[in-house]
Amino acid sequence: MTKEEYIKGLIDSLKDVKYIMPDDIPNIDLYMDQVTTFMDKHLKSSKRYSEDKLLTKTMINNYTKNELLPPPNRKKYTKEHMFLLIFIYYFKNILSINDIQNIFNPLTSRYYGDGSNVKLEDIYEEIFRLQKEQTDALTKDMIRKMTKAKESFEDIENKEDHDFLTMFSFISMLCFDVYMRKHMIEKIIDNSLMGDRIKPVKETVRKPEVKADIKKQGSKAEAVKANGSKTEAKKEVVKKDINKKEAPKREVNKKETINKQYVKKQ
Repeated sequence: MTKEEYIKGLIDSLKDVKYIMPDDIPNIDLYMDQVTTFMDKHLKSSKRYSEDKLLTKTMINNYTKNELLPPPNRKKYTKEHMFLLIFIYYFKNILSINDIQNIFNPLTSRYYGDGSNVKLEDIYEEIFRLQKEQTDALTKDMIRKMTKAKESFEDIENKEDHDFLTMFSFISMLCFDVYMRKHMIEKIIDNSLMGDRIKPVKETVRKPEVKADIKKQGSKAEAVKANGSKTEAKKEVVKKDINKKEAPKREVNKKETINKQYVKKQ
């Protein structure tokens, strides 16, 4: 099997990716051991290595500690907990815990529990329905990228070098795609996910405030006045220093004048 055939096989396998459907999740509350066992069973096809742990007790406790997951009820996890844990599993491969928290805070505060008309189960079903619709488009996009990668480095005659650089081109295009999507997600999160207070991407030039300008001008005038007073004070100090230095000379001159007058009288 060539590398190209291998990649095509991987792309085709995307159509067979299994998702946990709402009906797969038990309608009874589960203890933590049961939760980890359920996740490991239903998501094992997404493991990279067979020994990988998809979800551990420590992970679940950390999610609760970081407020990604509401606390269990008497050590039991509801069906809603399971939906959130599945979302976390997919999100954490791309986003930071802090970003997931910013997404989940409004999600859980609005739709977790019995107080909302919109249920988490409805949200989960709709999200994964959209994902299934996108699978074909994603597959076609990857085929286009692979074709584009094959067209690169055509001037490389060495087959081994050409095959390697073709794969490198394909990986680079996929990475850039992920990077751009991740960048957009982070921008949406940073500018308020709920859309109530969106920050401008580029700050506009602020108009000067009249009051602030008058205050600044007044402060400058006061500063100039204060500097003038300091200058005058310095002049007085210098003047006094000069007088002190000149005083002995004046005293000597005075004595010489008196002596001359006395000699003249004699």
